Amino acid sequence: MTTERTEDYLKAIDTIIEKKGYSQVKDIAKYLNVSPSSVTGMFKKLTKEGYINYEKYGGVTLTSEGKKLARSTKEKYSVLHDFLILLGVDEVTADDDACKMEHAVTPETLEKLTKFSEFVNCKEEMPKFFLHFREFCEKGEISGCKKKNQSVSLNKKTTNACK
Repeated sequence: MTTERTEDYLKAIDTIIEKKGYSQVKDIAKYLNVSPSSVTGMFKKLTKEGYINYEKYGGVTLTSEGKKLARSTKEKYSVLHDFLILLGVDEVTADDDACKMEHAVTPETLEKLTKFSEFVNCKEEMPKFFLHFREFCEKGEISGCKKKNQSVSLNKKTTNACK
């Protein structure tokens, strides 16, 4: 099992390589706001674990396993970030929260969030329930809404509380 730190480094390496075509210790140190010696220490660990190819004073590349993990982490981030934006979370908070959540989200939850986001975004107009949600976020109440005494579960037959 990988650590958050491992995933963050691999994601940073992949991102910098995509932008510049290569990555070095100084690039990662700047990107992650850590010291070059911290990066060098982590590079030794990542090399030993088979995630990167690193030559001292040279560049770093991802192995196929490193690239796979970096891309998976980036995909999780993207899904979570987009979902949070969809909910109305501001960009800075969505970025920060998605970075934290990408390490903890299970594949099952990520799949459901992905499908939910695709569902909401597949229509030209926003689904009615989402418009009600945004109204609720702004006003703290929804006009014409009858409160239910029980929790709503998508696994049970439920009736519409708000029409």
